[in-house]
Amino acid sequence: MARRIRVLVGKPGLDGHDRGAKVVAAALRDSGMEVIYTGLHQTPEQIVEAALQEDVDVVALSILSGAHMTLFPEVHELMERRGLTDRLLTGGGIIPAEDMDTLAKRGVGKLFGPGASTQDIARYIREWFRERHGEEALGAPAMPMGAAAEWGGVAVAAPPAPPRTARAAARARAPRPASARSRPTRAAASKPARATARKPAAKKRARASSRRRAR
Repeated sequence: MARRIRVLVGKPGLDGHDRGAKVVAAALRDSGMEVIYTGLHQTPEQIVEAALQEDVDVVALSILSGAHMTLFPEVHELMERRGLTDRLLTGGGIIPAEDMDTLAKRGVGKLFGPGASTQDIARYIREWFRERHGEEALGAPAMPMGAAAEWGGVAVAAPPAPPRTARAAARARAPRPASARSRPTRAAASKPARATARKPAAKKRARASSRRRAR
């Protein structure tokens, strides 16, 4: 039965730069794969647990911190313990070629360095899936550019405006009711009262002045 390839994109360790991971995730999504993004600062245990819960075919790690020789083997070992030996562990980052060869000997899939083509990454994953599950399993059409997918609750496309911003924009667009526009301000409402209060005093002064002149 044809189905879409499910890929988990993870950012393990203290690496806080995920722009490249998001670019790759969006490219894989646009090629027709389902993409789940774990977010930043994930432990190997959290990534493997997410891969198990989401039932993904591929775990792709993005590591720019230089800890690839520690994190890739640790994630690979945890995947074996949890029974995910038939899933692909791949990824990329700032990884020297000799380290890529060493990790490949330990069971890690092909790794991609800076400047790698996202099309090459998608092609590699598709070829692996085809060899593993057969051509008939790979029949889902590609999604159109800009279509939304979820990365563990976070949209691959640009996220919508926060609720407060949306409500504020709605209030700004809504016309004010007539009662609110015609309501006088506090200062305007108080002026007539002060003017009325002064009239009796002025009349009293005028009467006193006329009495003095009469005397």
